[in-house]
Amino acid sequence: MLYPLKFKDILKETVWGGNKIAHFKGLESTGRPIGESWEISGCNGSESVVKEGPLEGTPLSRLIAEHGDELLGKRLHAIYGNEFPLLLKFIDSQSDLSIQVHPDDELAAKRHGCRGKSEMWYIIDAEPGASVLSGFSREVSKEEFVKLVEENRLTEVLARHEAKPGDVFYLPAGRVHAICTGCLLAEIQETSDITYRIFDYGRLGLDGKPRQLHVEESMDAVDFSIAPSYRTLYEKKEGESEIIRTKWFTTSIVETSAPLRKDLSGMDSFVTVMCVDGEGTLQTGIPAFKGGPTKGHVTSIRRGESVLIPASALSVEFIPSGKPLKLLLSFIDE
Repeated sequence: MLYPLKFKDILKETVWGGNKIAHFKGLESTGRPIGESWEISGCNGSESVVKEGPLEGTPLSRLIAEHGDELLGKRLHAIYGNEFPLLLKFIDSQSDLSIQVHPDDELAAKRHGCRGKSEMWYIIDAEPGASVLSGFSREVSKEEFVKLVEENRLTEVLARHEAKPGDVFYLPAGRVHAICTGCLLAEIQETSDITYRIFDYGRLGLDGKPRQLHVEESMDAVDFSIAPSYRTLYEKKEGESEIIRTKWFTTSIVETSAPLRKDLSGMDSFVTVMCVDGEGTLQTGIPAFKGGPTKGHVTSIRRGESVLIPASALSVEFIPSGKPLKLLLSFIDE
């Protein structure tokens, strides 16, 4: 029987990373610039491994191979096979990330044999004056785009947005973007590690060598259209509020100071939970055996932790302990 799963930390050292993730997650500082914590990942080379319980030490891919319908949901297992469809991260930008773009599913499949990368950001914390870049601020042709990159002036035509806690930005594949200095955020995305780096301020990587750029590859990936708005608005309230719904994932936010129950019985999808503030427990109702009575399972959760609730769970109750809980829930229902 599957139960709500926590996974071992996968911390990524980056040239632009800082020291906020260790503090946020309650870990001992490594003294290294940690830019990302991959919370739930099925990516080759960075695959999540169960942290605790009877399944401790089991890689995510083996869980899906052995419990596909039960973990992903019957419908999603038929679509994604033994691939976990989402990648969840916490990101700390001590300095600006590169200006980049991700290919869509069609282009990524053609070039790399994998999925593309649409994603969203939830700003957890931001230093005064922090910002993100997302989309173009005016019409730009391909020819002008190349010229601006060559002249190190691409930021002149990108839309800059002030970043504050609670802000949400959706980045569909093809949208040029960058996280800038001073942001701590949660990222939810398709399972893909394909990034076309367009501009990187001429800096060196951790190996002391110039970081590779992908300007030519990016040309077929960039969406040059102008969006009416690049910021995602949602209702902020006590309880659960849907933030975004796409074919790749739906994400909602739960803010509660009292126990809150969510019915999962009709979803046929796993649910990921990222705790961005507070602490408490998740109490799930899971069938003791197929067609049998419901058995409860209690899982602790605190700021900086993530939990994967299997599709077999019939319900989950979020129970804060002291300070209110703030959680990001993601699932697939398109």
